[in-house]
Amino acid sequence: MRGRAWVGGALAAAVLVLLAERLGTRAVLSGLRSLDPGAIIAALALGAVAALATATRWRLVARALGAPVPMPAALADVYRAQLVNSVLPAGLVGDAHRAIAHGLPGSGGRAGFRAVVVERVGGQAVVVLAALLLIAGSAGAVGIGFALVVAALAAGALSRGRAGAGRRARPGARGWCADARTALLSRACGPGVVLLSLLALTCHLGMFVLAARVAGAEAPLGQLLPLLTAGLLAMSIPLNIGGWGPREGVTAAAFGAAGLDPAAGFAAAVLFGVLGLVSCLPGALALGRSWDGNRTRSRRRGRHDDHQPARG
Repeated sequence: MRGRAWVGGALAAAVLVLLAERLGTRAVLSGLRSLDPGAIIAALALGAVAALATATRWRLVARALGAPVPMPAALADVYRAQLVNSVLPAGLVGDAHRAIAHGLPGSGGRAGFRAVVVERVGGQAVVVLAALLLIAGSAGAVGIGFALVVAALAAGALSRGRAGAGRRARPGARGWCADARTALLSRACGPGVVLLSLLALTCHLGMFVLAARVAGAEAPLGQLLPLLTAGLLAMSIPLNIGGWGPREGVTAAAFGAAGLDPAAGFAAAVLFGVLGLVSCLPGALALGRSWDGNRTRSRRRGRHDDHQPARG
């Protein structure tokens, strides 16, 4: 798994080099020079709202599954996970660490682990479906109809899978299905998960629009949003380095297909990556506190072991 992630990172780096060679870096450098304190503050604010929405969504799911998480810990862990995801291949390492940490016996056990996984998968599913509907809407009524048919087929397959889970699935799979129903499909949690996911998506799209404007893209917002949404969806492709690579390639291609300058799309995606990394910087504080806490606990265990009598 680790080797596969680094192979994906190498491919993402190759995509970036190819784009820089074909489209040039003039628009990227110009956009970087145009970044001002106002854009940095806006990125931090949008990142804070998105992190708060994600932490609240996690707390909602965790409480439903019987593994409640305090808001300060949830917000710190979400920031830390986003920062790690922004700098390592595949973009999942931070959430994997979050799931393992809250799956320990003293943190929530199996319910804590499942809460992180269900929250992450459910949130991503809402974001992907909303993004597809937005892209399809830009293609007219035919695109909307196609997207609705795909969504209906997916919902039907999911319901059949839930109906057959009790007969065919193993106990572990039945537990996952039951947790997903409780956290994502119940009246108590489902609407909250959807609304919080859409809020996080809105913040990320707002940051992408900011990056596009700084990069010099002057297209109307109605034309720009579907193109940037396609770039956001490309970040889900596991062959990336913190989202870099597929995002830039898809955004540049989308700009070109819409009759806009692909170099502007490339620059917008790069600036979005920079602003996204800036918005995650508060996670460095949480990461530092985590390391300090681990060192303190290690020293305490060492002193405790030193005072223990030797056993023959």
